[in-house]
Formats: sequence, C-alpha cells, structure tokens
Amino acid sequence: MPENRDATAETIAAMKAEIPRLRRFARYMTRDADYSDDLVQECLARAIANIGSWQPGTNLRAWLFVILKNAFRNDKRRAQHDIAYRNGLERDTPLYCAPQQHNLLVLSEVQNAVLQLSEDHREVLMLIAVEGLRYEEAASVLNISVGTVKSRLSRARTALRAAIDIPVSEHQE
Repeated sequence: MPENRDATAETIAAMKAEIPRLRRFARYMTRDADYSDDLVQECLARAIANIGSWQPGTNLRAWLFVILKNAFRNDKRRAQHDIAYRNGLERDTPLYCAPQQHNLLVLSEVQNAVLQLSEDHREVLMLIAVEGLRYEEAASVLNISVGTVKSRLSRARTALRAAIDIPVSEHQE
C-alpha cells in the first residue's frame, strides 16, 4: 500500500508541474482567463478522481490535455443545449400573462349564486352540470322522477342566471 501512495504522490506532483501548460491550452481554447482557470481546476479534479486509470510510464501531459479538452467540449455541448432549451422556452411561452382578476370575480360570483340555491336545486345542478350524470342517473341517485330532475334543473339554471345577471334568451330555455 505505501508504494501505491508514493506513486499517487509522484503523479500528483507531476500534475502540478503541468499546470502552466494546462492553463495555456485552456486559455487558447476559451479565450477567457477566468473560465480557463475553472477548466483547469475541473481537469485536475477529474484527473485526481480517476488517477487509477492513468498508466504510469505513459504521457501524463497528453492524458491531462485529453481530460481538459473533453471537459471543454462537454461544457460547450451543455451550453448549446441550454441555449436551445431557453430558445424553445422563449418560443413556447408567452412573454406576458393575461390578467386573471375578471375570471376570479366571475367564479366567485357563480359560487355565491350556487350557494344561494336551495339544497334540492344545488344537488340536481351538481349531479347534471358538474358530474355529468344523465337525467335518469340523477333521478336514481336522488330517488325522484326524471320529470322532477328536469324541473329542478330548469329552476336552478334560471335562478343562477338571475343571480349573476345573465339574460335569458329564447334559445336557452
């Protein structure tokens, strides 16, 4: 085990000696001093994390340059993907959202109007209009005749229209 630690320490010392060359190569690729320093740091972190995969006796500089170049390419790919993703989001989503206050006021008004209905009318309205039951099914649930369901539903709708000031047209009834 001590031999392995000595070899690792020697490899890390050799890596330190390559830092100026790595920085020059990174600066050449990125044209940005800060980004090139980050890239070298990423390269060294990957190299140390994978130090067991380096074969002693092979070219350490070449191995480090390959890691540096791959880190740079991965960053470029990721950046292109991020740009494409953001562009897609910009195309897909509107830059503004239409005001929703009116909808909330209308819903609140309808809710209050429904609560003003008698329980019999509310039950029929909920079963038919909200739950989507057929007249026969609602009649069975409420244990009343189909004619009574139709009558209560008609009165409930009329009461709702009156409560929220919707005029009754000839075609609605």
